Parts: sequence; structure tokens; C-alpha cells
Amino acid sequence: MTNDIRPGERLDDLQLNGLELIQNPDKFCFGIDAVLLSDFARVKPGERLLDLGTGNGIIPVLLSAKTDAGHLTGLEIQDDIAEMARRSIAHNHLEERIDIVTGDIKEAAEIFKPAFFDVITTNPPYMLADHGLRNPDDAKAIARHEVLCSLDDILRESMRLLQDKGRFYMVHRPFRLTEILIKMNYFKIEPKRIQFVHPYIDREPSMVLVEGVRGAKPRVKIEPPIILFSRTEDGQQENGYGHTGMYR
Repeated sequence: MTNDIRPGERLDDLQLNGLELIQNPDKFCFGIDAVLLSDFARVKPGERLLDLGTGNGIIPVLLSAKTDAGHLTGLEIQDDIAEMARRSIAHNHLEERIDIVTGDIKEAAEIFKPAFFDVITTNPPYMLADHGLRNPDDAKAIARHEVLCSLDDILRESMRLLQDKGRFYMVHRPFRLTEILIKMNYFKIEPKRIQFVHPYIDREPSMVLVEGVRGAKPRVKIEPPIILFSRTEDGQQENGYGHTGMYR
């Protein structure tokens, strides 16, 4: 155990290069969507990456092990969540590779230099602000609903922060895919790669992964689908996704 843990928190083994992450179940814990996004994103050696709405820092931490990125930055608006992410960075001795910045996605292009990043990743709120929202100040509500930022905010700031031909990666819900593609095109981030994620082979997709390139020409590739689970002959569930990391 580590002295970095506060009341209500836990230290989770990511089962990847000995990495561990501090989480608080009462606020928000990362899910399989973050793991999928970290596998989907393509980061070249030495590139600068920004993760918008980084939460507890899971995506920069995973990508620090999965890629040779030069530097990774996470932007998080909630002070206590950003502070928890910084403790995870320090716990894993990643201070030289990862920075966690407290700030508003809507002001990201003012916080950072324009056209500074090679890659942007984001696991944004999936639901509209008025969709079943009860407590807009709750950390879980902020993570799930567009309370503090919208899809437009994310794409507008990404357009400003990405270099020409810089890459944008997002995981979202399929029911918003039409809106996502239209708005990506509007903000000059051309959709280039799409991959659907299905819970079972006979179920509709529950997530979609999208890659866009700033200033690219139109041409999109549909990747083979990811099937998360399979069923045994007796109806038991088996993990069908070939990832060794842990997720909640």
C-alpha cells in the first residue's frame, strides 16, 4: 500500500508494466472504453499527446506504457480529480512523461499553444446534459453528461490545438455517430477510421471508436468490429477481447 491513498480511494493494479492507478468509486472509475481507446489510438515515437477530460489520468498512464510518445498531457476541470491523477503519476514515477493540467476544455486553446499537439484523445461525456440528469454537480454526472463541455467544445478546441494532419481519437456511443461525423467535418477533422464495439457478436454495438485527421482529404476505413464477450455452451460469459489490462 502507498501513502498516496486517501479515505474512500483504492489502488488498482493495471496489469501493465507494473502500473497502478488511484481511484475513488464514489466519484468515477475508468471503464473498458478507456482501455479500448488506448488500444485504438496510434501514437508515434516522440509525439506530443493531449487527453481532453482526462479524469483520473487513465489514458495517459496506459499510453505511457503502450507507446513511445514524447510527452503526454491530461486536461481535467475538476480539481480533486486532477489532484488524484497527479498522485497516480507520481506513484508510478511518470512525472517526466506526463503532466496533469487543471482547466476547462472550452478554454483549452488558451491554456496550450495553438497547433501544439500531434495527437488528441478524449473519452467524453456520452449523454446530453438534459438526458436523465439529476445532480449536475456530481462527479459521475460530469463524467457521463455534457454538463461542463459539449461535443462542439471538444472538436472546436481540438481543431485549434492539433497540428496540420494531427490525429484525433475518441470513443463514444453509436447513437450519436451521425452527429459526430457531421461535426468532425465541420471542424475540419476528417473522419478516417471507425471501429464498432459489440458486447456480443449477436448484439448491436455499444461503443464506437473514431479516428480523425485535421485537414485531411475525405476517405474513411471501417475496421473489423471488436466483440467484448463470448458465451460458452452452458451460457457462461467469457472475455472475448484480447487485452490483459484491468478495468472496472
